[in-house]
Amino acid sequence: MRTSGLIRALAADAHSRTMRPGRALTLASIPSVAAAFGLVLAMLGLRPHLISLLGDPRIAFKLGLTILLAGLSARMVLLLASPAANVRGVGRSLAIIPALLAAAVFAELIAVPEDLWVRRAIGSNAAFCLISIPFLAAVPLAAALLAMRQGAPENPSLAGAAAGLFAGAIGAACYATHCTDDSPLFVAAWYSLAIGFVAVAGALAGRRILRW
Repeated sequence: MRTSGLIRALAADAHSRTMRPGRALTLASIPSVAAAFGLVLAMLGLRPHLISLLGDPRIAFKLGLTILLAGLSARMVLLLASPAANVRGVGRSLAIIPALLAAAVFAELIAVPEDLWVRRAIGSNAAFCLISIPFLAAVPLAAALLAMRQGAPENPSLAGAAAGLFAGAIGAACYATHCTDDSPLFVAAWYSLAIGFVAVAGALAGRRILRW
């Protein structure tokens, strides 16, 4: 393509994207999070006595970690929506998630007898967790990808993976209000795997949807 043609194409593309990615992500995320939580209420149900159980450090940790992941990955989504984005800072911030999870797992291994480690890691709803988190993340993922189309991601696959990480964290946070498996061993094994599935799905979708 000649330079003049490239300039015209970029100008036309910029004109068609009238909403900033940050505003688009906010407007898309609010109803998508509401939809995900609504599915929990309608199809799964909240865990009985959830509010009173938040005093349990493991339950508070599970919810807090997924919400923190959603917040940090949202920042990465916004950065990757623009070309030549520098994500080193937020990438370092995201490293706190596995660090916190590793510390929680270590504490669990110390506090729980060795013969219970496998039982705590497998839990009682592993397969249901792997299905539910991606299911609850589907609408937030679609919303995040559509919001990123208002920008110009330089690396569509990486941007899509970030959108998947964000959506997976939302799905995990919503599912955590229903889940009765509270061990950090379970969270490390199954929540991480389920969120990883959504991130991979986001990368594959982003390769097509976010290409420009």
